[in-house]
Amino acid sequence: MPSQDLNVGLMGLGVVGGGVAAVLQEQGDAISRKIGRRIQLKKVLVRDPRRPRSAQVPEGMITTNPEEILADPEIQAVVEVMGGTNPAARYLRAALAAGKHVVTANKEVMAKEGPELLALAQRHNVHLLFEASVGGGIPIIGCLTNQLLANEVRSVRGIINGTTNYILTRMAYQHASFPQALKEAQDRGYAEADPTNDVEGIDAAYKLSVLAYLAFQQRVPPENIYREGISRLEVQDFRYAQELGYAIKSLAIANAADGAVQARVYPALVPVDHMLAKVDGVYNAVEVEGSLCGRVLFHGMGAGREPTTSAVVGDLVEIARRMNGSGPPPLVAPREQAWAVKPIDDLYSRYYLRLNVSDQPGVLAQIAHILGDRQISIAAVVQKDTNPAEQTAELVITTHTAREASVQQAMKQVSDLGVVRQVSNLLRIEE
Repeated sequence: MPSQDLNVGLMGLGVVGGGVAAVLQEQGDAISRKIGRRIQLKKVLVRDPRRPRSAQVPEGMITTNPEEILADPEIQAVVEVMGGTNPAARYLRAALAAGKHVVTANKEVMAKEGPELLALAQRHNVHLLFEASVGGGIPIIGCLTNQLLANEVRSVRGIINGTTNYILTRMAYQHASFPQALKEAQDRGYAEADPTNDVEGIDAAYKLSVLAYLAFQQRVPPENIYREGISRLEVQDFRYAQELGYAIKSLAIANAADGAVQARVYPALVPVDHMLAKVDGVYNAVEVEGSLCGRVLFHGMGAGREPTTSAVVGDLVEIARRMNGSGPPPLVAPREQAWAVKPIDDLYSRYYLRLNVSDQPGVLAQIAHILGDRQISIAAVVQKDTNPAEQTAELVITTHTAREASVQQAMKQVSDLGVVRQVSNLLRIEE
């Protein structure tokens, strides 16, 4: 029989909150048998108690007053699945200060205030767990803070936004345009009515900020993460990439070397035989390269009710198991000497360039001259779709490794050439 219940206050009863409530009520006996302790839902905070919901929660558990959770001494753990920063961050701080364990799925709060919240939890001898904040049901947070802790992590890179990955998959295999693929994602419930956070890389930047802090013990604020969205991609980019042996994926990448961290989110070309190139639809994957483990890949459903519910309940189970123990484990301590965060200008990469140019002799020579002046070496160049009526053609150029700042400066000069109608796209190639 359970020795003591873990009483839970749930903040939010939307898609994920409803899943958490359902699991705790319907599978409580099974969980209790597995861990020797019952996780008991005691109170649920909602904004509008009259709103219809899929989760069946007894009316007496529902409240609109957060103090009924925060000030209740019988509630030992608070689950926050409200989203956003206000009032969620305020509630998290209050819960920790009141000596309550906290589980959150809130990547924005953890990206912006994670180190401070973790320090607050440590001061009050309680747990703050946040597995669901990145990767849905993929156990990447736990692995970075436990199983991989002996490693000096060199890089973390992955596909950590299911919405953009679904859109890019449709563009690659069904040749849908970006607007078509986005509408389909919205119709299927994968994208919000306002998809900005997803398609412009904001959501992925929050998640990457969390991963970078855990991987490198170095704070990388979201505003220091370079971002590019996917809205500039066109169907021909996918066709040309496939002909060159690449897939296009929206990647979140953080790497550390020589006392500095660099972090960025952007669409990139990935070799078709790389594991990340095979991650399609709404799935997520995170690749970690460590000094001992080498490269390991975590793959699974990155969003949605079921995988996120799995991560939240898993964190509650971890708290229940640790009850009556010696208290929370020590934090992964930040580095005594903070590392620099390198700007995108200092990135060294290979590049894919797509240019719309006049279909006439001498065009490539003018472009190659500008690239050469910036120490950018051409790896391959192919003339693609021509338009006889407009006397234009598309040039697809791939480069050897070059510095980002040099490539950007060169493209500004190229765009000013009279024979260049447009620099249609510039993408990095991640080998």
